[in-house]
Amino acid sequence: MPGESLFNALEPLLERVNKPIQYVGGELNSTVKDWHVGGHGQTGEELTTRWALMYPDAYEVGVPNQGVMILYEVLNERDDALAERTYAVWPDMEAQLREAGLPQFTVDGHRSVRDFDLFGLSFSTELGYTNMLTALDLAGIALHSADRTDDDPIVVAGGHAAFNPEPIASFIDAAIVGDGEQAVLTVTDIVGEWKAQGRPGGRREVLLRLARTGGVYVPAFYDVSYLPDGRIKRVAPSSDAHGVPWRVAKHTVMDLDAWPYPKQPLVPLAESVHERMSVEIFRGCTRGCRFCQAGMITRPVRERSITGIGEMVERGLAATGFEEVGLLSLSSADHSEIADITKGLADRYEGTQTGLSLPSTRVDAFNIDLANELTRNGRRSGLTFAPEGGSERIRKVINKMVSEEDLINTVAAAYGAGWRQVKLYFMCGLPTETDEDVLQIAELAKRVIETGRQVSGRRDIRCTVSIGGFVPKPHTPFQWASQLGVEETDARLLKLREAIRSDKRYGSSIGFRYHDGQPGIVEGLLSRGDRRVGKVIEAVWRDGGRFDGWSEHFSYDRWMRCAAEALADTPVDLAWYTTRERGESEVLPWDHLDSGLDKDWLWEDWQEALDETEVDDCRWTPCFDCGVCPQMGTEIEIGPTGKTLLPLTVLGSGRQELLEHQH
Repeated sequence: MPGESLFNALEPLLERVNKPIQYVGGELNSTVKDWHVGGHGQTGEELTTRWALMYPDAYEVGVPNQGVMILYEVLNERDDALAERTYAVWPDMEAQLREAGLPQFTVDGHRSVRDFDLFGLSFSTELGYTNMLTALDLAGIALHSADRTDDDPIVVAGGHAAFNPEPIASFIDAAIVGDGEQAVLTVTDIVGEWKAQGRPGGRREVLLRLARTGGVYVPAFYDVSYLPDGRIKRVAPSSDAHGVPWRVAKHTVMDLDAWPYPKQPLVPLAESVHERMSVEIFRGCTRGCRFCQAGMITRPVRERSITGIGEMVERGLAATGFEEVGLLSLSSADHSEIADITKGLADRYEGTQTGLSLPSTRVDAFNIDLANELTRNGRRSGLTFAPEGGSERIRKVINKMVSEEDLINTVAAAYGAGWRQVKLYFMCGLPTETDEDVLQIAELAKRVIETGRQVSGRRDIRCTVSIGGFVPKPHTPFQWASQLGVEETDARLLKLREAIRSDKRYGSSIGFRYHDGQPGIVEGLLSRGDRRVGKVIEAVWRDGGRFDGWSEHFSYDRWMRCAAEALADTPVDLAWYTTRERGESEVLPWDHLDSGLDKDWLWEDWQEALDETEVDDCRWTPCFDCGVCPQMGTEIEIGPTGKTLLPLTVLGSGRQELLEHQH
C-alpha cells in the first residue's frame, strides 16, 4: 500500500550500521500526518499533496538546515498537504538497503520516497549532486526525468545551487529559484488541483501548469543550442511548450514577520552540526561583496522586526529547550536594530543560561558593547571575522570595504575586553590575486597576535587563520572570472604556511587551516557548468561517488577521470568550465533564470573590480540600479521600528502575555 510504514523491515538493519539513531525519526516537534489528510467527503488520495523533503547530506548536517525546516512546517500546517523529511544515507546503510531490497525512506513515517507526489531537494552546495542520484536510485525513481512515469514523484530542486540547475537538468523535473515559503504553497495548489481533476494529461500536463506560472523552471521545456567552439548559442522554450516563459523569475518573500518560521524547531535525536535554536533576523544583503552569491541572489534586504524576533525566540525556546539562540543572516550585526535586539534578549533571559550568538559578524559592524551583550548569559567563546582578502588592494577588488586598521582596532578591543581567541577567514584564488596578496595574510595575523599581547598583557593570545578556495559563482560580478588552478592554489597556500611558521615569535600562536585546491575545482565545474556536465556527475556517481562534500569520501582522481571521459566527444573540457575567463557577449548557462540582477550591471561591477573601485551599500546610499527592486516589484525593508522587547522570560509570567499577543 502506498504510504505504508517500512519501519518493521528497516528495524533489523539498524544494528548493522553506524549511528542508527539518525534513521529512527521521532524528534521533538517532528510531524507524522495521516496519509489521507483532509477527506471532505472525497477520498484523501485526490486531496492530499504529499512532499518528501531532502537535504542531500548526512542527517547531522541536514536536520538543522533552516530552509528544509521552514518548508516542512509551512507545508504541514496545511490541511490538504503533508511533508516528511529524508536525508542521504551513509554508504553502510545504502549497502544494507540494496541487499534487503528496501527503498530510500523518510525519517518521519518511514515511507518510501517514491510514494510521494513531490520529491523536493534543497541544495546549498553543488557537492550534494551525487547524493541526489543515490536517493533517486534507492527510491526506485528513474535517474533521468525523461524516463519517469506518472507514478514517479515530481523531482524539484531548490536552494542556492538551484540558481544554476543546468548541470542537473536531466535529473530534475523542476527547479524553484529564490525563497521557498510561498513557492511551495503555489506548487502544492497546482499539484493538488491536478490530482483532484483526475491527473489530466499526466506528468507533462502538471509540469506545463507549473512552468506557465513563470516561477517554476522545467528544464525539459527549454532547448539549448551550442556554437562550434562549445559556447551556448541560445536557450529557448521548446516549440511544443506553449505558454512557457523565456525567463523564469526568482521568488521573494516580503514582510518576514508574516512568515515566523520555524515556530516549532526540530530538536535532533543525534548530535548535529548546530546544537542551537536559530532565528533568521533578516534576509538579503546589499554590501555588494563581489564573490558572494548569497548576497547577490537574496536581494533586497528584508529585516524582521525586533518584536517579531522576540516572539520567535520566546516561542522557539519554549518549544525546544535549547540554551543557545543563533541570530542568523548573511551579516547579522548589520540589522538596523541589532544593539536593541541583543540587549533586549540578554535582559529578557538574564539568569536563564540562555546564550546568544551571531554566526556571521563583519569587522566594521562589530563593537564590544554588542559582544558583551552576546556573552552576558553564555560562555565567552572565540570571535570569528572574515576580512576575506589579505591585502588592502584585493579587498578593494572584492568590495570588502574593511581596512587593516579596522581589523586591528576591532581585535584590540576584543582582546582588551578579555577574549583570547580570534578566528580570521580569508579566500585564496580571488581575481587579480598575486602571491603577495596572500602573503599579506601572514603579516596581518602577526599584527593581530602582537596587538592582542600588547592590549591584554598576556602571551596566551591565539589567532586561527582559515583559508577557503575562491569559486566563481553564477549571478555575481565574478561569474566571468577565471578560477585559479589546483597546482597554483596549493603552491600559494604552501608559501603562506611557510611565512606563518617561519616567524618563531608568532608561529606557535597562529593556527592555520586550509582546503587544498581539489574540491574547489570540482565545485567550480558544477557551479558554472551547463547541461553537458550532467554526464560527468552521473559517471562519478556510477563509479562510486558519494558525499563529495566530505574530505574522507571525496575523490579528485575520480572526478578528473570521469570528466575527461564524459566530455571527450565535446569541444569543451574541465579547464573550459573552470580556469577560462568568459567574455561579455557569452551566453551563460543560467542567463534564462532571472535573479533580478541586471547582467549589464554585473558586468560593470566586474570592470570596477578590475579597476579596484569600491561600491557603497545601497541601504544607506542612493540606488546603484542593480535591477532587483524595480524588476522584482520589491524594495528594501529596514528599520528602525523604535519598538522594544517586553521583558518576558521563559521562566516567568510573560508566556501568557506572549500567547495573548499572538492571538
